[in-house]
Amino acid sequence: MATISTVPFLLPKQAISLLQKCKTMSELRQIHAYIIKTNLVNHTIAMSKFISFCSLSGVSGGLDCAIAALPRISFPNPFIYFALIKGLSNSSNPLESVVLYTQMLVCLDELDGFEFSLPSVLKACAKLGAFEEGQQLHGHIMKAQFHLDPLVLNSLIRLYLELGQIEMARQLFDKMPQTDIVSWNSMITGYLKVGQIDAATLLFNIMPKRDIVSYNSMIDGYGKYRKFELAQDLFDKMTTKDVITWTSMISACVRNNHLKEALHLFRKILRSRVQLDAPAIVSVLSAIAELGFVEEGKWIHTYLSTNKLGFDNSFLGSALVDMYAKCGYIDDAYHIFETISHRRKIGDWNSMISGLAIHGLGQEALSLFYDLEKMKIEPNDVSFIGLLSACSHGGLVDEGEFCFKTMQEQYHIVPKLQHYGCMVDLYSRAGHIDDALRVLKNMPFEADILSWKAILSASMKHGNVEMGEIAATRALELAPDDSSCYILLSNIYAKAKRWDDVAKIRLLMRERGVRKTPGCSSILVDGYVHEFLVGKEVKANCNGMVLSKIEEIVCRLKSEGYQPELNQVLLDVEEEEKEGLISVHTEKMAVAFGLIHVSRCVPIHIVNNMRVCCDCHSFLKLVSKVYDHQIILRDQNRFHCFKNGSCSCNEYW
Repeated sequence: MATISTVPFLLPKQAISLLQKCKTMSELRQIHAYIIKTNLVNHTIAMSKFISFCSLSGVSGGLDCAIAALPRISFPNPFIYFALIKGLSNSSNPLESVVLYTQMLVCLDELDGFEFSLPSVLKACAKLGAFEEGQQLHGHIMKAQFHLDPLVLNSLIRLYLELGQIEMARQLFDKMPQTDIVSWNSMITGYLKVGQIDAATLLFNIMPKRDIVSYNSMIDGYGKYRKFELAQDLFDKMTTKDVITWTSMISACVRNNHLKEALHLFRKILRSRVQLDAPAIVSVLSAIAELGFVEEGKWIHTYLSTNKLGFDNSFLGSALVDMYAKCGYIDDAYHIFETISHRRKIGDWNSMISGLAIHGLGQEALSLFYDLEKMKIEPNDVSFIGLLSACSHGGLVDEGEFCFKTMQEQYHIVPKLQHYGCMVDLYSRAGHIDDALRVLKNMPFEADILSWKAILSASMKHGNVEMGEIAATRALELAPDDSSCYILLSNIYAKAKRWDDVAKIRLLMRERGVRKTPGCSSILVDGYVHEFLVGKEVKANCNGMVLSKIEEIVCRLKSEGYQPELNQVLLDVEEEEKEGLISVHTEKMAVAFGLIHVSRCVPIHIVNNMRVCCDCHSFLKLVSKVYDHQIILRDQNRFHCFKNGSCSCNEYW
């Protein structure tokens, strides 16, 4: 832009032209100075343009410049106030827009043009949670007849919806002289926000006209509240879809555990001409993380780099860290973290700490936390959930106690139920059942299902029948349909050879209609996920090949000293039958399949939905040594990296 010094004095048109070319605060200050010098401060059109540009252009410092200029204007008009009020409502201090609207009421005699500022003032009240001020504005709107303006009335409805006043919003909606698509969509979104799915569905079904926003809102709402089939049905009926439609449907898939469908939709987006946005990519990365197979995630990482979609202004960096960590590639996760940690965003650090936790790298997580403190980054409650989890998986009881104390005394974070749950888990894994029970007794919350299951799992591990019965009773009171509680108690009885009690638990499950979640191990080979389930035959040609490979492996391992841990078969059957049952655990079938199809230079990645048993753990350690093949297993709780006959968990899981 030409410098102002080359212009002898500014005419209104010249000032407006220079404003349109202005890009920096320095240039804006020059224009402001010359407006004052040439007395254009009293030119209504020029000052309206100046205030509007300062307030709404996004130039750093522009809003402060507009506020400073307002007192110099002798006769400000409603448009000048409108620009300032709108800018302030979008700022970090929206209260100032409410104050300025009040000032406008005092300064201007006529109300003409006030209706343009009201949506911004109402938006500011919503951001502030200012219910009383909102009601005062409601009275003002009715008295001044502004409720006849659909834009104002829609803004008032949105205010009440944002404040959770759903009934007041509905009363306004029902009394509207004429509703439009914005009114209907606002009410539907409001109902969905508070979980009133039926009310939202009813409005959606009777609304006279729907647009893409209507469909997107319903798909997103159905996805959040576990109505996946309804979301899928609406999605399939849509003839026109935008990126929000695809993102909402992918998110619905992820939330409802339809992870493969999420990936399928992502591939369809790539074939369409829809431009991907950050929320869509984050949702897909979340699906990949839950599935545990990194190939698709690596492709997305390459896509982001190729299309120069950086991580600075989104959650993409954190999502990539989370994806790599949950897929077993903790080194790749740390490499991404190193490239984004300069942002000083606590979410990035939390993702990395949590990733280290599920890999059992407690000391590394603590070291990273100390780095965070050195950089003067303030941790939050999520940081300590990850840190306590890392201590729990790493067996670091003293360190976990110190972190729990530091959280409260140094950072003044009040522990939530999840923090107490981490402490219960920390003590339970270490066999400190009395300490775990002490936490449950003293915490200011009712213990949840996860806490009692931690006690139950510890009772199973340490053979504490009495405590197991107490924990199972409390867990089943909270979640009578959770099959794992029955199975853990049944296994406790089986380890104690109380077969009659085992039979009673199995009978109780049948009477209550509770079905055991079948064990499943998955392995990705040549772009296809192969699943091995307990008691389910795989493809005939594959099944024979896998069983034959298992026989070969067992034979080889026995020559190296392997003895099946038959006490892991918690059934009242003969020893020979126990050996047959333990040989076809899903982890063993998956690793046999991997040894057949995966090159030795590539680690075998297995995802299992249960906690790995002691026999399978010993089996996989020995396989990694005898076959010289690295195996990475993600079980229900954490990662196990088997290499050269040892495991990264150091026998603590």
